Amino acid sequence: MEHHALGRSGLFVSEITYGNWLTHGEGVERDAATACVRAALDAGVTTFDTADVYAQGAAEEVLQHALKGVRRESVEIATKVCLPTGPGRNDRGLSRKHVVESCNASLRRLGVDYVDLYQAHRFDDEVPLAETLIAFDDLVRAGKVLYLGVSEWRADQIAEALRIADELGLRSRFVSNQPQYNMLWRVIEPEVLPLCEDEGIGQIVFQPLAQGVLTGKYLPGRAAPAGSRATADGRAPAFIARVLGDAVLERVQLLKPIAEQAELTMAQLAIAWTLSRPGVASAVIGATRPEQVRENAEASSRRLDAEVLKQIDDVLGDLVDRDPAKTARMMDVKPEWRTGPASS
Repeated sequence: MEHHALGRSGLFVSEITYGNWLTHGEGVERDAATACVRAALDAGVTTFDTADVYAQGAAEEVLQHALKGVRRESVEIATKVCLPTGPGRNDRGLSRKHVVESCNASLRRLGVDYVDLYQAHRFDDEVPLAETLIAFDDLVRAGKVLYLGVSEWRADQIAEALRIADELGLRSRFVSNQPQYNMLWRVIEPEVLPLCEDEGIGQIVFQPLAQGVLTGKYLPGRAAPAGSRATADGRAPAFIARVLGDAVLERVQLLKPIAEQAELTMAQLAIAWTLSRPGVASAVIGATRPEQVRENAEASSRRLDAEVLKQIDDVLGDLVDRDPAKTARMMDVKPEWRTGPASS
């Protein structure tokens, strides 16, 4: 397993990050989730990503259980704040109140004294950016957070945050960005990646498999296979339905000969593609079974040469989306709050 410095910071992360969105506490039972985490550790994964909103806190609790007995200093734990975690108006966003309260709650659920990376899950248009940055800086000064990052922010938002942090003389600047990024979805390339490269911000990208579409298991004109994310319980089917379509699935099938020539599975080809991109320090994978973790982790250190990258571009052609305006916004996320305990 390769490890890379996160941007120009001193924090090293494993090239594969294990994430538990739509799995732990929601679509995967606790024992299965623990088995997946243990498989990740066995594969050399040291970086684990979660969020306060995943399964309304249950995902963080399951991760604590799965990492029980693991030396705290041997892993990097990342979580996030911003999206709705309760029914109240202050149970969302990046106000000082919600940032501090959410951080404390995440630490309790994770069973740790600090998190290695604390990320703003979305940009908040309703809170002064200086308020958010000062709250983050205070958490760093208090020793509850070691490094700071963002997720799904536009280039201008990241730039403004860096400017304000410097203007206020804050000790802590963002060192990471967690965007959606894969062969089909490249909206960070025109603006976000160049800015981050200039400012020393590393990328921990999520959805390298495009919700499983790039594994090739979904076939055009056919029902989704049993046991896949598209047929799972919880919210997973709704998310993957956004990227399922025969036009995409037909092109994806054309990637199979490229993967075979590179002696990779389709999943490994997709992950290796993201890890071959400039500025990417790590790719976040999720899993419901340990064998998926092992397969995906084998993509670490596998770099694709220029000819393979060109072949992929030729196959996908006009299906690739590079529109920076499509970076997710907080207002695009429905403020849901589920009453009652989350399943685990």
